[in-house]
Amino acid sequence: MKFYRVYIELTNVCGLTCSFCPTKELPDKQMDLEFFESIIRQAKHYTKEIACHVVGDPLTQSNLHAYLDIIHKYGLKAMLTTSGYFLKKHSYDTLFHPCVKQINISLNSFNKNDTSLTFDQYISPVLQLCEEKVLRNKELFINLRVWNLDEMMSELSFNEVLFQRLNETFHATLNLKNIYNERPKSIRLASKILVHFDAYFEWPSLSNTNYGDGTCQGLQSHIAILASGKVVPCCLDCDGMIELGDLHESSLENILHTKRTVSMIEGFKEGKAVEELCQKCSYKDRFN
Repeated sequence: MKFYRVYIELTNVCGLTCSFCPTKELPDKQMDLEFFESIIRQAKHYTKEIACHVVGDPLTQSNLHAYLDIIHKYGLKAMLTTSGYFLKKHSYDTLFHPCVKQINISLNSFNKNDTSLTFDQYISPVLQLCEEKVLRNKELFINLRVWNLDEMMSELSFNEVLFQRLNETFHATLNLKNIYNERPKSIRLASKILVHFDAYFEWPSLSNTNYGDGTCQGLQSHIAILASGKVVPCCLDCDGMIELGDLHESSLENILHTKRTVSMIEGFKEGKAVEELCQKCSYKDRFN
């Protein structure tokens, strides 16, 4: 069994309260380094890439460099996903760590969060990171996420200001109208710096409408491990509703061969969502 990546949540604290994210039900938790290394030792047999988040922001961790050192020690690559609010907590040596393959920055976190920062105070460190990457000729990707392209164009005003700033910085020609009409997946701004487009999505919840059966990338392309050590089938199960096992109590190998895990895998192969949370997840429609 191999995965494209394994999500390991360094912390479930993101530091923000964005309206497009679910309310966190679990208590604040940080994964200690010793336990993290024990997971990496196991994960290296299943993947070559570690995504350092589920719902928390890895950049809230002042010792992020130590986690990245461990990932590098075992020959794996890391992906960092962040709101961009905590870039200044870390040096470029940390953010451009040799193991970091990609940094994803969710730009729509600015206008969907109560903050005292101005747009310029928020976006300047993001753009400075991009400029430093180019200056240092670093090979990692920076993916600027604009995941707010809904049918009602509810974020039109914000996107207009954002695209103007991106155009000025990168000498680009992002056209607001064309992007809404054509819905490109991404547009290149500079060498390995892209702006990525998508729509808002509904997080899975037992209170959602029942969407029925279907297949999913959970337990196929990836699995997720919460800061508590609980293993879940996908990166959207941030509250551990489908707990496959606990790495404090069992090995990853055993957890991936439990009856519940195998039942989910076999179900997805047949287009069946055997878990209630999966039945009430609309995200799987993207794969069906």
